[in-house]
Amino acid sequence: MSFELPDDCRYLETHEWARRDGDTVRIGITDFAQDELGDIVFVELPTVGEAIEAGSEFGVIESIKAVSDLYAPLSGEVVAVNDDLVDAPELVNDDPFGEGWMLEIDPSDEAEYDELLSPEEYEAQTA
Repeated sequence: MSFELPDDCRYLETHEWARRDGDTVRIGITDFAQDELGDIVFVELPTVGEAIEAGSEFGVIESIKAVSDLYAPLSGEVVAVNDDLVDAPELVNDDPFGEGWMLEIDPSDEAEYDELLSPEEYEAQTA
């Protein structure tokens, strides 16, 4: 099965993605991850102003099949949260790289971005 894998994103082995957007980085979960989880029913995210640390948990995603932790691809301060997911968590299933984004951070270490998996490296680990 083929999954959407945008070239302008970098990836974590735990199936989160990060995309530079000017000075901030937008974060979500991959198409592969949402497919594995099934129907998303709840997303718990940090609040604006919170600091997150690369590799540590920043939230929880719940589907009809499982509850999974969400891991931060980069360290930084949360500057935006996708409030639409409160009432419509299924956006993560419908459009994981678009309307289903989770948060935006102001990264504290730009070098962390370059250490994330390329689309090719991520695809190789999900094959």
